[in-house]
Amino acid sequence: MRVLIASDKFKGSATGPEVAAALAGGIRETAPDAVVEAVAVADGGEGTIDAAIGAGFEPVTVTVTGPVGDPVPARFAVRDREAVIEMAAASGLDLVPPGTNAATTATSRGTGELVRAALDRGCTSIVLGVGGSACTDGGAGMLQALGVRLWSGTEPVANGGLALAGLTSVDLSGLDPRIADTSIVLASDVDNPLLGDRGAAAVFAPQKGARPEEVAALEAALARFAELLAPLPGVRAVADAPGAGAAGGVGYAALAVLAARRVPGVEVVQRLTGLADRMAGADLVITGEGSLDTQSLGGKAPLGVAALARAAGIPVVAVCGRSRLDATQAGTAGFAAVYALSALEPDRRRSIANAKALLRRVGQQIGRDSAGLVALGDGGSGPDARGGEFTAP
Repeated sequence: MRVLIASDKFKGSATGPEVAAALAGGIRETAPDAVVEAVAVADGGEGTIDAAIGAGFEPVTVTVTGPVGDPVPARFAVRDREAVIEMAAASGLDLVPPGTNAATTATSRGTGELVRAALDRGCTSIVLGVGGSACTDGGAGMLQALGVRLWSGTEPVANGGLALAGLTSVDLSGLDPRIADTSIVLASDVDNPLLGDRGAAAVFAPQKGARPEEVAALEAALARFAELLAPLPGVRAVADAPGAGAAGGVGYAALAVLAARRVPGVEVVQRLTGLADRMAGADLVITGEGSLDTQSLGGKAPLGVAALARAAGIPVVAVCGRSRLDATQAGTAGFAAVYALSALEPDRRRSIANAKALLRRVGQQIGRDSAGLVALGDGGSGPDARGGEFTAP
């Protein structure tokens, strides 16, 4: 029996590779004849670098400007002339010091510095994975790092989205000329526009700590930014385009000024990792993420893995910290079974703290269930075939 584990991270408890290692260890204990392989996957956000490195990319670490202005070490990945950048590594919410509300002042400058570092290494193709960002600055900081000048009167605009309210002019003449010869992919499943009720400020700024009055101020500031940027030569009119609101509006800057094209993050990672080829010949596929819920159904990594497995006629099971899908939803998504750590440890804090040990126990159970699960690929029926949550023995 050949088993392929293609799991996303369990945020706050285990990376994709760590999830795979724990599951594989458990499977081998109860199904010692199983050949277990792993490939890290992600949805374009956090975990994308791990997936790229697992696929043969070289990790590169540079020091960039963090979201609150402090220097932070940030990784990106390079293979040949292609780079993979994870915005969260440079401008992520996790980099904001505890107790600090940086919703109006956080900058995406570090993300632009990662892009520049990739250009310095000769890359002509860049995947920009967005997600988990701390900023709502419309990508202004990213553009500044790439040579764009933003002025408030005779002074450069300060960091953060709120400062854009005082923007008086935008000068694109200093934009790094290498951008023109670089193919940039915005890896994002978010389809929100820049402005409005579904825009970057209204939807995402509250998640970053913005109060209602700050959300309104950020909305006005982003509108001012777009108003001054849109008429400039070479700028694409994409404020209303799907994905413009991604990562606090970084999607807008990437699409409008860097001529990026938006591709669902799951598809990007599947290409980087060669997942379809790795899946060929597998008898069982295991995927997962920390929380399996209705948001997962909108295009997260496990759904992409499940779609590929179903197309190949391979049964696929999901492993998660907790599942909020009912049996019908899980079955429709393509999962033969769902194994949730919450069935082993209902206390969320203890489950997160002991995730790796719990994952090993789940791996043991999958090994016990493997014959029935593999039979699903031959048209048979196995345990939890409707996608029900795993119940610990």
